[in-house]
Parts: sequence; structure tokens; C-alpha cells
Amino acid sequence: MELEKRNAIVTGGSIGIGAAIAVEFAKQGANVAINYRKHDAEAKEVVKKMESFGRKGLAIKADVANFNDAQAMVHNTVQEFGRLDILVNNAGITRDSVVWKMTEQMWDEVIMTNLKGYFNYIHAAADHFKNQRYGKIVNITSINGLRGKFGQSNYSASKGGIIAMTKAVARELGKFNVNVNAVAPGMTETEMAADLPREWLDRALAETVLGRLASTDDIAHVVVFLASDKSRHITGEVINVSGGQYM
Repeated sequence: MELEKRNAIVTGGSIGIGAAIAVEFAKQGANVAINYRKHDAEAKEVVKKMESFGRKGLAIKADVANFNDAQAMVHNTVQEFGRLDILVNNAGITRDSVVWKMTEQMWDEVIMTNLKGYFNYIHAAADHFKNQRYGKIVNITSINGLRGKFGQSNYSASKGGIIAMTKAVARELGKFNVNVNAVAPGMTETEMAADLPREWLDRALAETVLGRLASTDDIAHVVVFLASDKSRHITGEVINVSGGQYM
């Protein structure tokens, strides 16, 4: 198993890509703590799935945009598991609108959750990784942080910021044997995607060269690789997992 005896945090781990990552981590031998904000039943189900593989699962209700919540979650995870080896920043939201109709609140909510939320957890985990001279950080970004997206100036800015932060933090933590990478999915079959207009999904599908949308497992498998020691000489990279939707 790729992650035997490792301990991980996955933010936004109750549904979608985050849930798939958490369950795949458990399959690969890791104990996993997830955070969630409102999906209580779904979070409990993810923990049950993780524990079915004989691993420890932990669900913590926490707002990623809250600095103190992040500090507390990392502390509680280390207390429960003994140490922290892997951090996957995944939690994110959308508040779509063309820029001239976007409200300040729509902008702030997306930046606070998608970008500051990642900073909050990296800040909380960094000392642990430095002190033990080992750590893996995987940040889930988006191809829209690479190319921009009509009606998503806030989301694209947050995801582009994650890419820049990934590269900066990789430089800062590299000497402590900490790998920091990002995964940029294209359109993926998640609960969030299910709420989109059908024509948006069809347009995204037409953009791919493989002729299908990603499953959440397609993303999870790449994250497992980046969280494992098989990727020990990869850092500061952005792995595009979009089926050729963006090249």
C-alpha cells in the first residue's frame, strides 16, 4: 500500500473529490481526518468507509476560512494520530457571475474559502512538517486557474493564487524534505457539477480530447501518487488532470 502508516488531513472531505481522496487514502493505508462545514451525514459515511479498510477516520466540523479552526483541526489530528504526514487542501466554493454583476460578498467568500483556507491549513501544518523533516502537501486547484473562465473571475483568481502559492511554499519548505504540488482537475463528475446547467457540462465534455469527464477517482489516484514517496523528487508542479480539456 502506497500510504501505509501515514496520517493525513483532507479538507472538504465529506463529498466530491475530497471524499474520494479520503477513501482512497484509507485504501492505501493512511489514517485520515476530514473537515466539513454542513454535510454531517455525508462526513459520517466517509468515516465509515475509511474505517472499513481498518484505518482510523476522523470528521471535524470546521470552517476552512477560519484561521483558528484550522489550527485546532491540525492540533487535534496530531493528538489523535500521533503525527501528521500529508495535507490535502481541497475545500472550495463557487459564486459565479460576470465581473460587473459580481458583488463584494461573492468575491470575498470565494477568496476566503478557496485561497485563504489553503493558507490557513498550510500555516498550521508547516511547523509539524519542518520539525519532523517530512511532509506532503497537495493543493487542489483547477484548469480555470491556468486559463481563466468566463463568469468565474473570483474562482479563477483563487485557483490561480493557489498555483502561485504552491510554487512559493515548495521553495520555502523544500529544504525540510516537504513536497508541495498542485492538481488541476477539469470538469469532474461531482455534486457541484450536477447542479450546473446541462449545456455547461456538454461544452466541457466537447473540450476534452478523451471524450469523457473525470470521475472523482481519476483525481484521487493522482493525489495518492503525489502524497506517496514515489513522487519524492517532484515539487512545485501543477498536474493537469482534465482529459485534455485544457492543454
